[in-house]
Amino acid sequence: MSNLEVEEIIKICEALSNPTRFRIFLLLTKRMFCVNAITSFLNVSQPAVSQHLRILREAGLVRMEKRGYWVHYSANNERVNEFLKSFSKILKEDERDVPKRK
Repeated sequence: MSNLEVEEIIKICEALSNPTRFRIFLLLTKRMFCVNAITSFLNVSQPAVSQHLRILREAGLVRMEKRGYWVHYSANNERVNEFLKSFSKILKEDERDVPKRK
């Protein structure tokens, strides 16, 4: 897997910066859930959960799988691992690589 670009890292950080989205994401790291289950666990309205899931999907953090009538969501572990590796690499970069202020 290639390293994520800075813009992609920022998009992921923005997606996780909302407390409700972060809680949804943490729930999805445990196992798959449908929207109704997420609303029950977190006491958040269905439209709000759907909106948060859309943002998490756009950031690549969540996968969806249709199972009969229901759509189940889970964390995209590959994307999360790629994010963690790329973010760690950025933090470890030599400060000489950082552009000087003009």
